[in-house]
Amino acid sequence: MSAALLRHPRLISLEGGEGAGKTTAINAIHACLRAHGHEVVLTREPGGTPLAERIRALVLKPDEAIAAEPLSAEAELLLVFAARAQHVRQVIQPALRRGAFVLTDRFTDSSYAYQGGGRGLDAAWIADLERRVVGLLPGLTLLLDVDVETGRARANGRDLWPDRIESEQDDFFQRVRAVFRERAQQDPQRFALVDASQVQQRVAADVVACVEQFLQNGEGA
Repeated sequence: MSAALLRHPRLISLEGGEGAGKTTAINAIHACLRAHGHEVVLTREPGGTPLAERIRALVLKPDEAIAAEPLSAEAELLLVFAARAQHVRQVIQPALRRGAFVLTDRFTDSSYAYQGGGRGLDAAWIADLERRVVGLLPGLTLLLDVDVETGRARANGRDLWPDRIESEQDDFFQRVRAVFRERAQQDPQRFALVDASQVQQRVAADVVACVEQFLQNGEGA
């Protein structure tokens, strides 16, 4: 599935379900990379460019005029990849070409988990879009893993106005988590699995340790 994709050593992604604590972790990684003297582009998906952020709003928090119209799983996937196409070409590729690290809050693994696992879309279709639209794999993917009950309790305490995805039921998030974990098992050289049930400071320390090891091994060169 990934044979045609370029694994880029300076592209680092952070993945995880709802309430996994990605914001604290990604800020810690950003500080770690900066401390090593690297230029770091901090970005997110869906989003990362003005156009991609507009698409993000359509997917996650549509305005009243279109919120009543059900968004099909297929349309959701294609919108996410439209945003990703802009993100890759306008932000990620230029940063990598000039030697910067790109640190992204979510990347294509989220499509396999949310639209594949959660929505039940064919993983082969997602893989084809990944090859045609993205062409890149992160050199390191940090997966913050937490059980659905704990993660949702955290998210519910944080988000007064949950978005379309956050409003899904537990079984949806169970499928999302299962696909994330399956992908980590299938590609252990790329993934680092982090126990996100711990307090945020411990999670942040663990992800920084993973990044430090990645840099020490010369994989971010």
